[in-house]
Amino acid sequence: MRSTCLLATALSAAALALSACATTPYTGPVEVTRFVAPAPSGLGQGPIVVYFPDEVSNSSARTAIKAAVERELQELGYTVVAQEGPGIQVAAVRSSRTPIAAAEDRRGPVSVGVGGSTGSYGSGLGLGVGINLGGGSEGPAVITELSVRITGADAASLWEGRAQIATGVKSPYSNVDTSARTLAAGLFRDFPGGNGETVTISVKKLQANK
Repeated sequence: MRSTCLLATALSAAALALSACATTPYTGPVEVTRFVAPAPSGLGQGPIVVYFPDEVSNSSARTAIKAAVERELQELGYTVVAQEGPGIQVAAVRSSRTPIAAAEDRRGPVSVGVGGSTGSYGSGLGLGVGINLGGGSEGPAVITELSVRITGADAASLWEGRAQIATGVKSPYSNVDTSARTLAAGLFRDFPGGNGETVTISVKKLQANK
């Protein structure tokens, strides 16, 4: 009888552990890829303007992303200004949120590179906040991506980077404000980074630095 009770207790504990694992919201690390020009004159200093080449229909998402990128640029030593002009660098920002099931089928490769080094990653599809994925799955469900290209006053590319994170539907990092801050922090961590490098950073490390 004692052994039967112990076995039942062990099985119950295992079931609870599996249940906890199954319901834990998934949050992956932030993956960052960067390209740096051989002689990026003025990079990391002086005036810079942030703009979105593509339309972002969700105004709250656009505001959150812009604020997160501007905060990181200011911490690097830039002075963020409102308009382009002589001697002002430009940070072009793009973001997307894509269901993982659709990512492989819908995202075509886009060539990127600065100063002779090239690479590729998926093209932005436009920020799709509030995607209904159905079922409340706690596995990785969406990929949120943030990319920034910095050009000099002469329109020459100085730096380009992309950060992405995979999250479950109920992950706190699926929240637009949180994902914007986290991706921007990862993107500009150890700026400018190595040319052509890809690094993986846990969200806990990014939290610790904020």
